Amino acid sequence: MSIQVTNLTKIYGSQRAVDGITFSLKPGEIVGFLGPNGAGKSTTMKMLTGYLNPSSGTATVADFDVTEQPMPARRAIGYLPEHNPLYLDMYVREFLLFSGKLYGMGGTTLKAKVEEMIALCGLEVEKKKKIGQLSKGYRQRVGLAQSFLHDPSVLILDEPTTGLDPNQIQEIRELIRTAGHNKTILFSTHIMQEVETLCDRVIIINKGCVVRDSSLEELRKTGQSLEEIFRSLTIS
Repeated sequence: MSIQVTNLTKIYGSQRAVDGITFSLKPGEIVGFLGPNGAGKSTTMKMLTGYLNPSSGTATVADFDVTEQPMPARRAIGYLPEHNPLYLDMYVREFLLFSGKLYGMGGTTLKAKVEEMIALCGLEVEKKKKIGQLSKGYRQRVGLAQSFLHDPSVLILDEPTTGLDPNQIQEIRELIRTAGHNKTILFSTHIMQEVETLCDRVIIINKGCVVRDSSLEELRKTGQSLEEIFRSLTIS
């Protein structure tokens, strides 16, 4: 499995932010990770990427335990957090070269890969600007370019289109679809159309627990729309 989560739990004081969840992703799957605000999505993603340690349970990425084998697990992941952390005073190409070096890349291989990502992510016209001068849509492109740069087998994207206008959302969707070809992708979103467009499957979490894990085809057979399921969670 590309991702295997077993009884994963995160406790803050008396609050169980993530409560013993279990799920897995096969190689090449694109899975939407859905749930209301505060459901535990970002906390789960932070544990998968090694940013947070679980209180109990296990998680593996590319067959590496994220707690016991953190560095190999992280090398297999391309991660875009909900609040895209970028160095605003760095130029686009400079930032990507810097990021590649952090992954142990270098020389002509790194330079070629940076140019490939600039082209793939539509950053050609902005590549000589400082990141702080870019629109939010282009900053998201830079974050995605960084997450794709080292050719990871797993992409974890937390709300990649939040705050973007409709045109930017469509562009980022197409970018994820193109750049994520043959990769395993777990991404969170509140946009149901995004799930319908990109995903093979959805995992729905509420109050720290997985409440639904099924393919879109199976969901359609129930006669319930994603909007109806999501609405029932927000009012429960």
